[in-house]
Amino acid sequence: MRFRPCIDLHDGKVKQIVGATLDDRHDDALVTNFEAVRPASYCAGMYRRDGLEGGHVIMLGPGNDAAAESALAADPGRLQVGGGIRPDNARLWLDRGAAKLIVTSYVFVRGRFREERLRELVGLVGRTRLVLDLSCRRLDRDYVVVADRWRTVTDLVIERDSLARLAEFCAEFLIHAVDVEGRQAGIDRPLVARLAAGTPIPTTYAGGIGTLEDLDDIEELGHGKLDFTVGSALDIFGGTGLKYHDLVEFDRARR
Repeated sequence: MRFRPCIDLHDGKVKQIVGATLDDRHDDALVTNFEAVRPASYCAGMYRRDGLEGGHVIMLGPGNDAAAESALAADPGRLQVGGGIRPDNARLWLDRGAAKLIVTSYVFVRGRFREERLRELVGLVGRTRLVLDLSCRRLDRDYVVVADRWRTVTDLVIERDSLARLAEFCAEFLIHAVDVEGRQAGIDRPLVARLAAGTPIPTTYAGGIGTLEDLDDIEELGHGKLDFTVGSALDIFGGTGLKYHDLVEFDRARR
């Protein structure tokens, strides 16, 4: 179980947003927990200094290319990048220094999973350079993947068989628990347990983490198999529940 740091970008700035409120059609609905003064490159340099691996740079909408590129330049070949990754720009982001590409909405069309689109990306960059974002909501007893900034409910359900099939096309999964993301009110325990039981490849969980006790829950329910990322609760992003230094030490103890 490792700490995977993040850099979330919105309008070119490092921010922590309640992701479910991000909607270009309704700017007044956006809930921002934090906006950094320092640039993305500062965060990336700090992660590099502290030996953190597999961090995520997520571009939340347009206007973030320059900030993302500066982060990759500060920690070349170690950060993953996501947000609008498509066949026409995939190689470009690898050339800019991304270790892996995080793919989300491109592999869905009007809510339907399109395997041929995922195969196309694998053909361009290879399975080992792809991370599949399977962020999801709970609907009845199922966890269903949501796309298009978490607005579109898809036909893809998180379960053992689907995870095994998708693992043939990517090196990792990144999964936000959308129902609790950004709220620092505790993790989605059933989802963590489901992921631990079903994922055959490295998987990073995000959502609801607010305290060290939440990390204990992830480690116990996830049997140590899941990595995690933290946003709004972290002190470097204005939070009070978790200290960045403590998570660096947590990660060092598990290397």
